[in-house]
Amino acid sequence: MEKPVCLISGVGPGTGSALARRFAEGGYRIAMLARNAERLDTLEKEIGGSKGYVCDVADEAAVNQAVASVGRDLGAPTILIHNAVRGTFGNFLDINPADLQLNFTINTMGLLYLARACAPAMIAAGSGVIITSGNTSALRGKPNFAGFAPTKAAQRILAESMARSLGPQGVHVAYMVIDAVIDLEWTRKMMPEAKDDYFIQPASIANTAFNVAHQDRSGWSFNVEVRPFGEVW
Repeated sequence: MEKPVCLISGVGPGTGSALARRFAEGGYRIAMLARNAERLDTLEKEIGGSKGYVCDVADEAAVNQAVASVGRDLGAPTILIHNAVRGTFGNFLDINPADLQLNFTINTMGLLYLARACAPAMIAAGSGVIITSGNTSALRGKPNFAGFAPTKAAQRILAESMARSLGPQGVHVAYMVIDAVIDLEWTRKMMPEAKDDYFIQPASIANTAFNVAHQDRSGWSFNVEVRPFGEVW
C-alpha cells in the first residue's frame, strides 16, 4: 500500500520543518507548502518522501492549485496541518490596519482555503485530520497584540466550527495552543538571558501534533495545549 499523505503549510526552519520530519518518520509522504523555494528544495533532499510546493496561502487560487498538484503527485492528503502564520505587534493605535488584514488572510483565510480544498476527499473517505497550530493569542487580547490576537481568535473559532461540522463525518479537527516561545535562532538572539526551560522545542510540538493526529475516534481532542515545564501560566 502507498503511504498516506500529510500536507503542511508554513514549512519554515522551526515548527514546519519539525512537523515534516516527524510525520515522515511516522510513515507519511509529506507535501510541504511555503513561499521559499530554496528552503523547500533543501528539505526535499533531507526528508525522504517529501515534495515542496511554492504557495502563498493568502491566495485562494494558489492554494487550490497547490492542493491539486499534491493530489496528482502524491495523492489526496489524509492529514492537513495549517502552520503558516504572520504576526505584527503593537497596540490598536500603533498598528497599520493593512497588517491586521494581511495577518487575518494568512492565519484565518489560509485555514479556510486549505480546509475547503482538502476536506471533500476526507469526507468522501470518512476519515482525515486537520490540525491548526495556534497560540495563547487565540484566547486573550493583550495590549500589543492588536494586530495578531484577533486573527488567531478567529482562526480558533473557525477551526471549532469545522470540528463540529466534520467530526460526525469522520474527520478529526484539532487546535493546538502553543503557550511558549519556540526555540529558534532569532528567538534566542531576542532573549539571550532566557533559560533553556523557557523555550519549547519544535520537535516537541511536532510530537504532540503526531499524537493528536492518531487519537482513536472514541477520544478526540479539540483544544490541545502544549508548553515547556518552565512556562509560567
